[in-house]
Amino acid sequence: MNGADALISTLVANEVTACFANPGTSEMQFVAALDGVPQMRPVLCLFEGVATGAADGYGRMADRPACTLLHLGPGYGNGLANLHNARRAFTPVVNVVGDHATYHRQYDAPLNSDIPTIVKPNSIWVKSADAPDSVAGLAAEAVAASYGPPGGPVSLILPADSAWLETTSEPVIAQKPTRPAPSGQAVDAAVRAIKGAKKPVVLLGGQACRAEALKEAARLEAAGVTVYTDTFVPRQPRGAGVFLPKKMPYFGEMALGELEGVDLMVFVGTAMPVAFFAYPDRPSVLIPEGCETLTLAERSEDSVAGLAALAEALGAPSAGPTQPLSIPDAAPSGGLNAYFAGASVARHLPENAILCDDAVTSGTGVAAGTATAKPHDVLALTGGAIGAGLPLAVGAAVACPDRKVVSLNGDGAAMYTVQALWTMARENLDVTVVVFANHTYRILNVEMTRTGAGQAGPQAAKLLDLGDPKIDWVSVAKGLGLSAVRCETAEAFDQAFAAAMAQRGPAFIEAVI
Repeated sequence: MNGADALISTLVANEVTACFANPGTSEMQFVAALDGVPQMRPVLCLFEGVATGAADGYGRMADRPACTLLHLGPGYGNGLANLHNARRAFTPVVNVVGDHATYHRQYDAPLNSDIPTIVKPNSIWVKSADAPDSVAGLAAEAVAASYGPPGGPVSLILPADSAWLETTSEPVIAQKPTRPAPSGQAVDAAVRAIKGAKKPVVLLGGQACRAEALKEAARLEAAGVTVYTDTFVPRQPRGAGVFLPKKMPYFGEMALGELEGVDLMVFVGTAMPVAFFAYPDRPSVLIPEGCETLTLAERSEDSVAGLAALAEALGAPSAGPTQPLSIPDAAPSGGLNAYFAGASVARHLPENAILCDDAVTSGTGVAAGTATAKPHDVLALTGGAIGAGLPLAVGAAVACPDRKVVSLNGDGAAMYTVQALWTMARENLDVTVVVFANHTYRILNVEMTRTGAGQAGPQAAKLLDLGDPKIDWVSVAKGLGLSAVRCETAEAFDQAFAAAMAQRGPAFIEAVI
């Protein structure tokens, strides 16, 4: 057994059984060791941003980490954006970052870099296994650290000689941490504050947006406490039979307008809401003036237990409101837009599906249509780094092979990680990809005005327009191995989406809006 064998054996022993990889020379021992551990599923990704985003999607759905295999500092650098999203989602991810042999580092070879410094900002744990006998123990430590709580990406640096040298190490089992319940004092303080408030609000994030927590939050809504979620939630059940809280609006002025008069905001699994960006003459903090704030459950604590204790202490009803099942009977007709697409998604989305939302300005239309669809899960863009929708779908489909996965993408966002289409085809994943093609970075057109920069002139427009030349999405998808269709009308989209939901395997729809 060498260090690479010890690493993979330890990962598998700790239920890390998927590896999203783009390896290089320094990782060849890890690659060779895969043949001896068939429990580990290797998934080749043609770009590291796909590998890291896929690990994020896997972790959100499996509630346990996948690993990535990345080639030194530049390989990690290529995957950084979606690790930023994973860190903001508090997703457990174990990054295995190959490095030069320990004795070779001193020569500053062309691919040499300061890997610990590169990985630190988006890793909650970083260590280098500089001897083969340390690999198994550090691998188990990495897995445990990825769970947090609240969890996040970790980075285990694996020098090439630590991978190829022999070791007698046995697999090490990680000690998984548990979430403590919020203190009785925190619950009592929240009860007193809510009873004394005229217009209290509870803001949920992270674990507090999962199914069991939402059941308890619905009880608070039934007791007269308005419930909100963060704008972008790692994983949230939606649809019929599910409590649907309000969502904190993306635009700060809209959020403050909705929250006018709120005199208490209680945080559960989240923190103070702030504007996504700073704007001239607009506030950064999205809390009304004079509003008291307090925390019921920190991100590291058990939000389900905290919400249940609060509901009981307030004497809330045993159950709260849920969404009805309401699906349009007839297909929409006419020119295609995001709202018509959302109606068709609602009509044909199967129960227990997974929506990976990177649709940017088109996402609102789909969310509106699917609010009362069959129950499903939604994975959102937690860190704002577009290009997550396709990789999240890869990871979700690997984690949940019996569930239909739908990837919703703006055309600009999809081009960041378009290589994911090839992986979907190669692995025959049950993913339907929808790309909303408006041939522009529409959100940037909106934001340019909001920042006070004015309307885009002819020079500025060159940095916002995607229509010269127009991307031929059908050709791109077919070239990467997927069946693909372009839809320019609502009727055509409805038919194409219905067909995709009725079959297994990858499919691609370009929605021209």
